[in-house]
Amino acid sequence: MSAIEQLIAGYRRFRGGYYEVNRERMIDLARYGQFPQVAVIACCDSRVDPAVITDSTPGDLFVVRNVANLVPPCEGEGIWHGTSAALQFAVCGLKVEHLIVLGHARCGGIRSLLEGPGDREDDKFITDWMSIAEDARKRALDRADLSTLEEQAHACELEAIGISLANLETFPWIRERIEQNSLHLHGWYYDMMSGDLLQLDSSSGKFVSLY
Repeated sequence: MSAIEQLIAGYRRFRGGYYEVNRERMIDLARYGQFPQVAVIACCDSRVDPAVITDSTPGDLFVVRNVANLVPPCEGEGIWHGTSAALQFAVCGLKVEHLIVLGHARCGGIRSLLEGPGDREDDKFITDWMSIAEDARKRALDRADLSTLEEQAHACELEAIGISLANLETFPWIRERIEQNSLHLHGWYYDMMSGDLLQLDSSSGKFVSLY
């Protein structure tokens, strides 16, 4: 069975199983719209699905996915602002109460950031995008206690979450709602090997387990 055939078979199981069991909920979502209280900025890595990790159902999460779960700073240059546009819709349109930056272990985007840009022209989009987390790269590489690329990558993944959280506050409509206590920011980190989900503690600056 090909990959596409597997997807079609999966859809048919969904249509005859989950959809039928939850038909009323699905119809309500279609009829009345979505009202999620939580938005998640996650990586597009196929191994890290926010809905699966949090055991959420359709309508629970507004999910924004990109390479390495990065949030760019607020700026008016250029035209294409997919992540910023999605955030604006989530915050100003849907009025979510929580924004979660969900990082993860073994992130390919972070690894490419650490290894630096190569000579390949087809890496340009990734290189430009990952420059958002350049400060995270510098901090990880400057640490004398990290001796391997794996340790540096782990540190960089955590640092990048902090950078995205700081960048969120550069958007005036996010900062305003934080000051009004109607919006709350969270930094989470998922390790697919151990299954651990960590949360950034704002008072200590350290990640602590949510399990």
